[in-house]
Amino acid sequence: MDINIIRSHKRRRTVSARLVDNILHVSAPQHIPADKLDQLIEEFKTRLEKRLHRKELNAQVNLHEVAEKLNQKYFAGQIKFASIAYSTRQTRVFGNCNWRNGSIHISSVLAKMPPWVRDYVVVHELAHILEPNHRSGFWALVNRYPLAERARGFLLAKGWPEEEDSDLTDDHPIC
Repeated sequence: MDINIIRSHKRRRTVSARLVDNILHVSAPQHIPADKLDQLIEEFKTRLEKRLHRKELNAQVNLHEVAEKLNQKYFAGQIKFASIAYSTRQTRVFGNCNWRNGSIHISSVLAKMPPWVRDYVVVHELAHILEPNHRSGFWALVNRYPLAERARGFLLAKGWPEEEDSDLTDDHPIC
């Protein structure tokens, strides 16, 4: 990726970047030190690469269709969710669900795993729309997915922490 740096004496504090035709245009104050600017450019490039990766993943797999099929198969279509998409920001969790507005985010890490593992996480997050906690009713919903135990074992083998069966708050570290 080519980089075009535009220094301006009118710009006082902020540095901004935008991608146009695969060229990263960076606007910076005239007085900013080169090492600080280099650091900011690396941060811009990292954020841009994550954004492009997320867009690519969401274009490759239509998670909304996947979730709808799983909803029909395991929940008789009773779950109403607003959106579902891959997220590159989730590094410590596989998925999260805002059960109030029905939005679901799935970790981009799952794109590298077998589809049945991703499907388990989608089922897990769909179940949170009906049961926002991790009580027995929630696990009864998740365990409708026949590969649930196998998927949990797979994720544990990959080094992810095990969930507890206790009643936890909405900021549970796994989902």
